[in-house]
Amino acid sequence: MSTSSTPDDGPEAVSSFAELGVDPRLVKVLDAAGITAPFPIQTLTIADALAGRDVCGKAKTGSGKTLAFGIPLLQRMESSADGRPRALVLVPTRELALQVARELEPLAEAIGLRAVTVYGGAPLERQLAALAEPTDVIVATPGRLIDCIDRDAVSVADLRHVVVDEADRMADMGFLPQVEWILRHVEGTHQTLLFSATLDGVVETLVERYQADPVFHEVATDQVTVEAMRHLFLAVHEMDRTKVVAAIAGGVGRTIVFVATKRGADRLARSLGAEGVEARAIHGDLRQSDRERALRAFSDGKLGVLVATDVAARGIHVDDVDVVVHFDPSDDHKSYLHRSGRTARAGGTGVAVTLVLWNQELEVRRLQRRLKLDSPIIEVFSNDPRLADLTRFDDDTVG
Repeated sequence: MSTSSTPDDGPEAVSSFAELGVDPRLVKVLDAAGITAPFPIQTLTIADALAGRDVCGKAKTGSGKTLAFGIPLLQRMESSADGRPRALVLVPTRELALQVARELEPLAEAIGLRAVTVYGGAPLERQLAALAEPTDVIVATPGRLIDCIDRDAVSVADLRHVVVDEADRMADMGFLPQVEWILRHVEGTHQTLLFSATLDGVVETLVERYQADPVFHEVATDQVTVEAMRHLFLAVHEMDRTKVVAAIAGGVGRTIVFVATKRGADRLARSLGAEGVEARAIHGDLRQSDRERALRAFSDGKLGVLVATDVAARGIHVDDVDVVVHFDPSDDHKSYLHRSGRTARAGGTGVAVTLVLWNQELEVRRLQRRLKLDSPIIEVFSNDPRLADLTRFDDDTVG
């Protein structure tokens, strides 16, 4: 793979999207949304993508990747004369498809392009009807897109721009065979943009097979994200644990609480409601419409607490999460990092709180060693005033 890499000291400072060569019409939409200065991944990749290069970007979730690929994809496109799509964005989950669509649709509309979103868990007939109209950009999960292709509702043969977003999660969820099937059916010369938090193993194979002389850019490792957040480990009593969560949530704007099981998520959401805290659960047994409503309310700031299982959390992409609470401690350090990273997105900071019952302390100590976190386990009760302001757990108060 022929690549160029980004120096460790980060990209050269760019203060505006206009400096990157972004179309004034798109800049106007971004300005209206309060997006004025590009994130590092956008600074690094947009110019190369606008120049027509294949780009391989290594960046964590929440680093601004959607605009990094979305802006050049839309700006370089020409409206399809025959109504067949010219651009495709492949994503691993329904929730991510909806999020990407929300970010791209205003930009597409500003330059006269139409985007359609297709994903599983929603009525296929409605999506087929949307594809029957002239379509320029498709945002899709792999399985549902193949369903549409099999029904002759859409063709990928004429694509000129392809994006594979979160390729590592595609691999983790077993979707790479479907992704490769789609990519093999793209005919002719086209630009391929690939983004992933990791580029080893099968993801590296994907890059080698489907990208032509890509330029490689990397920003923001997971370790940087972890270092950007505070880690608190609180010893709690079983009967007081829900009230501790309620006290924490009452002092911040957005809180994500992780639990081990779907039933546990439902039970905790109900218990928090009884404590006067509005919370909703999100897990695989819920209807897709219910999950979307909960995520939308949380993203819009109308819902303060989201209770999630690990699998459902793959679809949570919300900036400005103040606190992540591990109601049930993570089984391993990778799970801990994946959960906790929800509170340090897009260059922000946050707090990760692990609640520890008496019989979980040994496992949590082992987890801390793997994470290289030398943090005390502090006993608290729900009436502790520090819970309403977690910054008060400082060196003077933890002893």
